[in-house]
Amino acid sequence: MKELENHQCFGGTLQVFEHHSKALNCTMKFSIFLPPQAHAQSVPVLTFLSGLTCTYDNFTTKAGAYGYAAQHGLAIVAPDTSPRGEGVPDDDAYDFGQGAGFYINAVQEPWAQHFQMERYITEELNALICENFPVMAGQQGITGHSMGGHGALTLGLKYPDLYQSISAFAPIVAPSQVPWGEKAFTGYLGTDTAEWVKHDACALMTKATNRSNAPVILIDQGEGDNFLAEQLKPHLFASACETAEQKLTLRMHGGYDHSYYFIQSFIADHIAHHAEILHGE
Repeated sequence: MKELENHQCFGGTLQVFEHHSKALNCTMKFSIFLPPQAHAQSVPVLTFLSGLTCTYDNFTTKAGAYGYAAQHGLAIVAPDTSPRGEGVPDDDAYDFGQGAGFYINAVQEPWAQHFQMERYITEELNALICENFPVMAGQQGITGHSMGGHGALTLGLKYPDLYQSISAFAPIVAPSQVPWGEKAFTGYLGTDTAEWVKHDACALMTKATNRSNAPVILIDQGEGDNFLAEQLKPHLFASACETAEQKLTLRMHGGYDHSYYFIQSFIADHIAHHAEILHGE
C-alpha cells in the first residue's frame, strides 16, 4: 500500500492510497478520512460507493462530507468504481466497462478476470482498511450514489453482519428492470435473469425475512433528476420495503438533480443517520 496524498482536514486526516488488488488483478486507489477522534481511539467506518464514470476522487473532493464526519467521529472510505489500467478490458460506453463495475462479481469473459467488485469491496478492501487503520470492524455503514447507491443497498442487504447501517442517494434500486442494469448484468453475468435478481435491491428486499427490527434505511432522491423515471424508480424499493416490513425513509426533493450539488445538500443527514446507528447517538 503506497500513500499518494496526505492532508489535514477538519482536525483529522484525508489520505489517498494505491495498492495492488488480488481480487481485481490491477492497481486500485481509495481515499480514507480519519476524524480527529481516531487519534485516540478506533472509530466506526462508513464506505461510500460512487456512481457511473466516477473514481474515488469525485466523493473525496465534491461531497463536502468531512466536516460532518469529524463532528460525529466517523471514518469514511471512498474506493474506485471499477478495476482500471492497462490490460483491464473496457467498453466505449460510459455505462459499462471501466468506471462501471456495478459492485458485482462478473462471470462472463473478458470481464471475470478483473471485475470482481463485490469481493473487492466486502473482503479485500475491508480487510485492508480494518488491519491498517484505527477503525471498528464491527461498526460499519455503507452508502453510495446512483450505481453506488445500488451497491450500497445490495451489499448492505447481503452482508448484514458487515454493514449495520445503510443509506443511498438516487440509487438504481431495480437494476434488473432498467436499461443501465440490464446492460451491465447481461455483460457481466450473462442472460440468466435468475442470476440478476441476486444483485437487485428490490428483489433482495422482497425475499428478505425478519426485517421489521432492522435499522431504518435512508434514501434521498431529487425530483429534478433526469434519470428518475427510466433508471432509478425508488417507488419500487419503497413497495419492496413495505412487503418486507423494512423501515424506510424515502425523501423526494423538488428541483434537485443527479449531481454532487444534490449530494452536498443532504450529506450531513446521511452522516448523522449512520452515526446514530453505529454510535447509538
